[in-house]
Order: sequence, then structure tokens, then C-alpha cells
Amino acid sequence: MKTISRIGMLGCISLAMWLVVQPGFAAPPAASDVVRGFYQTLMYNMQYGLSLGQQGRAARLAPAVPRVFDIPYMTQLAIGPAWATLPEPQRQQVMQAFERYVTAVYVERFDKYSGERLEVVGEQPTNYGTIVKTQIIKANGEPVTLNYLMVNGSGGPQIGDVYLNGTISELAARRADFSSTLRTQGVPGLITALNNKALTLAPPSSSFSGSSRP
Repeated sequence: MKTISRIGMLGCISLAMWLVVQPGFAAPPAASDVVRGFYQTLMYNMQYGLSLGQQGRAARLAPAVPRVFDIPYMTQLAIGPAWATLPEPQRQQVMQAFERYVTAVYVERFDKYSGERLEVVGEQPTNYGTIVKTQIIKANGEPVTLNYLMVNGSGGPQIGDVYLNGTISELAARRADFSSTLRTQGVPGLITALNNKALTLAPPSSSFSGSSRP
């Protein structure tokens, strides 16, 4: 019986090791690693911002945003109850416009480098997901707290909200803006407004076209 037990245990260990090394069974990245990877992209854009220009920065961020941010989740929360009444084609249009907008925001915010550091300082589990705590260290050493709510997206942990100064939900602020536009202009007006904001923050580019999928 002991021999059988050892064989069984060895079999389980071998199976576990096989699953780990197989490409199709790779473990999803940790929440902090997702943010670290995004920060690497932002840092590159900052350090080479002038030579890249707005289009270059947008081209580097365009594929990263739908991978790092849970755009369907964020769009649904930002739209609020009206989301349930939207037909699928309009949902797709809103998500694509929101993705372009998010990309443009980060193109504009992280455009040049003057000695800043982007640091991940820890994680905190919550009932809604994992909070990844980060700091942007200014050139003068002053820290600015920027936290991320990580939710379980289609490919693992993804950003579901951003908390400015550690507590101010950026998604809640966007929802307030969107509600006003939805009341006065409807969904087509919101899509136009998001696209116009994206165009104001960053110019169009061949790779800056949105690619969200539910």
C-alpha cells in the first residue's frame, strides 16, 4: 500500500509539473506584475516621448490597453443601468470608443520624462478584487499615490478602476460625466464625445482604432 501511495503521489507531482511547463497551462500573471508591465510601457513612452511623438506613444499603448484594462467591465460600470438596454452593436461601439479614450488619456498624461519613477509598492485583497498600490515618485522625491483595482478579466487580472490619490475612483468620475451626456445626447452622443476627447488628447493613428471584445 505504501508503494502504491508513493506511486500515486509521484504521479500527481509529475502531472502538476507537466501542467506548469505546458504553454496552454501557464499560470496567469500576478496582479502586481500586470501593473509593472504596464508601467514599463509608460516609462518607455515618457523617456522617449519627444522622439516618439503622440502617434508613436499611441502606437505603443494601443495594444497594451485592452490587454491590461478590462475595457468591457469598465465601460459597463461607467455607462450604468443604461447598459442593459443597449443592443450588442452599440455596446461594441461604446467599448471601442472608451478604449480609444483610455489610450489617449495615458498618451497625454505620460508624455515626457524628468526623473520620475513608477513603483509598485504592494497588494491588498478586497471583496471586489485586488488593490495594487503604486506610487509615482516625482523628480523632487514627492510621492503621488495611484492605486489600481484588479478584477478577473478574460486573460487573468486586469485593471477595473484607477484610484487617484489612492481613494478617488476615476471610473466614478467618468460615470458622472457619461450620465450627463447620455441624458442629453443618448448613446450616439456619448460615442461621439468619447471619440472627440480621444482626438483632442492624441491624434489618429493606424494602430489607434480600438479592439475591445466582450
